[in-house]
Amino acid sequence: MPKTIVNNIRRLRFDHKEMTQQELADKIGVTRQTVNAIELNKYSPSLEVAFKIADVFGVPLDQVFQYGVVKRG
Repeated sequence: MPKTIVNNIRRLRFDHKEMTQQELADKIGVTRQTVNAIELNKYSPSLEVAFKIADVFGVPLDQVFQYGVVKRG
């Protein structure tokens, strides 16, 4: 099975006072559309942006992003 990057950004945003995509985008220096695409696994962020996201939430990178097998069906 193919491996892919998955993320917990949506959960982390809601765990942090229901932070909006725009608020996160402003904190990490990207557009809201970029945050949306990352959250939906349609775009993989640069390493710098990935670390910025983890920093905003105060968690290690591996609590935001995971690389693994996607189970289908």
